[in-house]
Amino acid sequence: MPDPEVISTPGLNLHIATHPDAIVVNCRGSLTFENSDFVKREVKSRMPEKGRMVLDLSEVTRMDSSGLGAVVALYLSARSRSCDFDLINLNKQIRDLLAISNLLSIFETVGRHGMRMP
Repeated sequence: MPDPEVISTPGLNLHIATHPDAIVVNCRGSLTFENSDFVKREVKSRMPEKGRMVLDLSEVTRMDSSGLGAVVALYLSARSRSCDFDLINLNKQIRDLLAISNLLSIFETVGRHGMRMP
């Protein structure tokens, strides 16, 4: 497996790894207004048709409403491409933000159903 591709903007690094069954994007830093357009552009450009995209948020230190909007936009783009879109490793702040927005149930299926992660 090749090393992940790393792309950066101030405050956020994306480590993108292509696996046989999914593309995994590990976000490191803050997913906020300053970099939400960067995330949407870079992740969407790598989104497969009828595949699987996984956004690993284990190293996201902060997410604001713009970051949430970017995640929702990516989810909608994935659906339009018949691509599965999963969020994994949500910290308490991100879970609370998704819960307040009534979006947690959309992204909780990975943990509840024990899907195999790449």
